Amino acid sequence: MKKTTSGLVRIIRFTFLILHVVSGIIQSIVYPYLSHSTQHRMMKNWANGILKILRIKVHYTGQLPSQNTQQVLFVANHVSWLDICLIMAVSPTQFVAKSEIRNWPVIGFLCRRVGTLFIERAKRSDTMRINQEIGNVLTAGKRVCIFPEGATSDGLQIHHFHASLLQSAVNTHAFLYPVAIRYLDSTGNICLDAAYTDTSILASLRKILNQSCLEAILNFNDAILCEGKNRRELARLSEQAVASSLSLSTYHNESEKPSYLPGV
Repeated sequence: MKKTTSGLVRIIRFTFLILHVVSGIIQSIVYPYLSHSTQHRMMKNWANGILKILRIKVHYTGQLPSQNTQQVLFVANHVSWLDICLIMAVSPTQFVAKSEIRNWPVIGFLCRRVGTLFIERAKRSDTMRINQEIGNVLTAGKRVCIFPEGATSDGLQIHHFHASLLQSAVNTHAFLYPVAIRYLDSTGNICLDAAYTDTSILASLRKILNQSCLEAILNFNDAILCEGKNRRELARLSEQAVASSLSLSTYHNESEKPSYLPGV
């Protein structure tokens, strides 16, 4: 039977979480002015702190890109807002997020300070601008992560990987790393409570705090060389790699209207 935490434990963990977020706000004030190595260390430490408070154990398989590998684009399936913390804890990177997050209290401020790239969901034309911004970041030798499903899933399936934001990888001849993410509960089964679908951030956090512990597993697939490939080829190759890693089938309709925006 799945173990849950007591009310007192949830309150204690929530209190530590609030204090940790406050510390992140303070650190973010100076973050943009620090060296890249210092920024990476701060990002990893802060993300690992969040995961430790929430009692989420992180394991990863596969080969991470070396520190000397430049123009790295991570492409991951999207289950939860926790996905961002997982990837930051393992390999600090910049993310692409929907523009609405820019104005969210606290979270929006933190995202802006760490260089998150925002795209306007309602404007198809905004993909050209955001691809240029992603390309600039990649060319500068930094890493970017996108969630090409355009929305979160429940972890039991993955959705169609949209190709629109992969043009930046084509333009820069980047190294594309498909990343498969899954969450397991204390019984070793897929944890549906970790998924951020049809709920609010607070309701999602309440479900996670109720877990005695979680295990998050990331599988870094071999890099896909983007030179000589188009964005649709890259979308299919990365989708297949992630689906294979998770032993899942994809769920989508090829005729569905494309989404030009990652999820949270």
